[in-house]
Amino acid sequence: MLRIIAITNQKGGVGKTTTAVNLAASFASIGKRVLLVDLDPQGNATMGSGVAKGQLPVSVYHVLLGGADIRSALHRSQGGEYDVLPANRELGGAEIELVDLEHREARLKQALAPLHDQYDLVLIDCPPALNLLTLNGLVAAERVMIPMQCEYYALEGLTDLINTLRKVRQGLNAQIEIEGLLRTMYDPRSTLAQQVSEQLRQHFGDKVYNTVIPRNVRLAEAPSYGLPALAYDKGSRGAQAYLALAQEILSKAPVAAATVS
Repeated sequence: MLRIIAITNQKGGVGKTTTAVNLAASFASIGKRVLLVDLDPQGNATMGSGVAKGQLPVSVYHVLLGGADIRSALHRSQGGEYDVLPANRELGGAEIELVDLEHREARLKQALAPLHDQYDLVLIDCPPALNLLTLNGLVAAERVMIPMQCEYYALEGLTDLINTLRKVRQGLNAQIEIEGLLRTMYDPRSTLAQQVSEQLRQHFGDKVYNTVIPRNVRLAEAPSYGLPALAYDKGSRGAQAYLALAQEILSKAPVAAATVS
């Protein structure tokens, strides 16, 4: 059964794209058929997967606006064994162009429909903002993963995001659930990180993944080579953490996903 997971956080710089790329590679490495959808006009997930965003004849932009079939826009990642629906700067213009289109929040969901038998997992890298692109990701997804750093402002941002998801569930996608909260760039030596981590556990319980993504140089270096960390340095702590996360997600029964209440 296809699982579609939107990876989102309205706060930037939390490891969202790093998570999307490395989790896609990790799922693929254990035999899953994976599609990574880049919904961010910066195109970082595209570049991090080894796809040249400046040389795209067809991208997610054309797919959302109905100018191309989704299959014509797919690329194979470099060294990651997963497929990519890429993005580039053109996608920034979709914000304006989508406004007047019918079913503007559901364009991605409609585009993905023909691929349901082709993949086991679809991961959607949403932009760090609440806009029409993010809404397309949330309407298309069944579950939401929230990467976050264990710092004070992250807690405040998390409250805003939960409220946003509640509104999406009420008006646009009644099936959406929280897959889990992922602690990223985690430094166990930081007292603040430990305190925030404990607060997350107390408030969200088993919605918080057991797997923690550490601060890791290899995770930061890999995108400059157009590779996920698993292909760049499989033995690195970062690559191994994302492998563990993929296995944790697959081990969870579908009913274990948290609802947006």
